[in-house]
Amino acid sequence: MILIVDSGSTKSDWIAIDSKTGNHFFERQRTSGLNPAIISKFEAIDIINKNKIITNHRFRVEYVFFYGAGCGTVEASRMLKNVLKSIFSNAKVSVKEDTYAAVFSTIDSEASPAVVCILGTGSNCTYFDGKKAQQRVVSLGYSVMDDASGNYFGRQLLRDYYFDFMPHDFKLMFETRYNINADYIKKNLYKKPNPNAYLAKFAEFLVLNRESDYVQSVIKKGLRSFVKTMILQYEDEIKTVPVHFAGSIAFFLQEEIKEIAMEFGFKIGNFQRRPIEGLVDYHINQVTNN
Repeated sequence: MILIVDSGSTKSDWIAIDSKTGNHFFERQRTSGLNPAIISKFEAIDIINKNKIITNHRFRVEYVFFYGAGCGTVEASRMLKNVLKSIFSNAKVSVKEDTYAAVFSTIDSEASPAVVCILGTGSNCTYFDGKKAQQRVVSLGYSVMDDASGNYFGRQLLRDYYFDFMPHDFKLMFETRYNINADYIKKNLYKKPNPNAYLAKFAEFLVLNRESDYVQSVIKKGLRSFVKTMILQYEDEIKTVPVHFAGSIAFFLQEEIKEIAMEFGFKIGNFQRRPIEGLVDYHINQVTNN
């Protein structure tokens, strides 16, 4: 059995598959997030052990491939690896930062160099040289960076609404669909956890109304900003390698991304809405070939 985990700070998705057939052993499971930068070893063990569907199969697991937020340092990665080994004692365990989930779910083969972008709740961009992921920009999080992400677009829509830049008919649709009471918004932004995820919920408005000139202008402004700040950090690399995209924002805005790619002169590669699904084929091939 192969166990694949894609984890953020708030949630983790688990998929268990047969290494020979690719069949699922059980339905996808979800647990709390396993970010080793913000939880302890004992908290991580407790989170996993609470899911009996996962732990009931623990002795059948041969491989664990874990991709998670907060796993970019040696110490954090080692802690989580030890946790996973203590539970899945018969398995070989690999722990990598979440960037690699986007890389491995989009590249065409194991050693295919590419620039890989994440456009989901947040955004990021990395260069995969065929062996390692290389990032040239240190992310400072949603409040400073994350151009063209779900939370970026949510923030832009709220700003346009309150600054009265949004066309009147769109304002009516926007306030009908969402609670745009100022106190409610500020409570979610400044008093509740995960304000980035709260902002990202507004991004669906773009997808639902993407045919309008106003929405197109918001989308393309965000995408151009992402290209300039992130993709063009790899200006030399994109002359020879494709640019792949992972995440729901990228998946739903494929046509706009392709237009911007033509504008800036780089080659679009693959789109993957949910990285964990792309990881299934990657790891079946990896285990089979090894």
